[in-house]
Amino acid sequence: MRILVVEDDAVLRGVMLRSLTDAGHRVDAAATVAEAGHFWSIQPFDAVLLDLNLPQDAAPASPMGSGFAVLRAARARGDRTLVLVLTARDRTEERIAGLDAGADDYLGKPFDLAEVEARLRALVRRTQGADDRTRAGGLVLDRRARRFTLQDAPFELPAREFEVLWELMTPPGRVVSKRTLSDKLSGFDDLLGDNALEAFISRLRKKLQGSGAGIRTLRGLGYMLEAGAPGDAPPEAA
Repeated sequence: MRILVVEDDAVLRGVMLRSLTDAGHRVDAAATVAEAGHFWSIQPFDAVLLDLNLPQDAAPASPMGSGFAVLRAARARGDRTLVLVLTARDRTEERIAGLDAGADDYLGKPFDLAEVEARLRALVRRTQGADDRTRAGGLVLDRRARRFTLQDAPFELPAREFEVLWELMTPPGRVVSKRTLSDKLSGFDDLLGDNALEAFISRLRKKLQGSGAGIRTLRGLGYMLEAGAPGDAPPEAA
């Protein structure tokens, strides 16, 4: 998943960034209202982990603002990114305010990082129809374990190929545009271009041959992973 962590506490932000990165996610971090609003407006994310009590900018004496403002602005422009609020402001009325502002879930501090991961998985299941364990032909993705198997054997992939296949399996049968794949798998200073993306898709197709799963190109739309007859390689659409 591509995740934005919005947290002004540098120590906690660093711990979350390392933990989520080690779990295989692509993570960006913001510490202020201004940074969060900027990152969220220019980069698509799968989920945002949002603190509520945030400085307005990076100045040491900056007045405190509210993550609610960032969330409301995103929802006002039609952004439906999953939002998990993580905050010490955990009274019932504040939870209600957060959910009314457009949050998908709410977790009070202190929290366990394992619970954060579990809640993210639950949100993906609920909103994208993607189970923790998903199958297409002989290909299986276990999101909880963050691993693929192919014909019941471990299916090891380089990091970028893993990320591309993960996105196409969330869930299978969903058309994913080149722009979406590029945006989600690129860093702010590490753009994944069309040629690189097509190379990853080509290598994945070869590795999936004979598995009963294949990647179809829908010209002008993007890519779709689907189950097919064993040995079939889904053709490109005209």
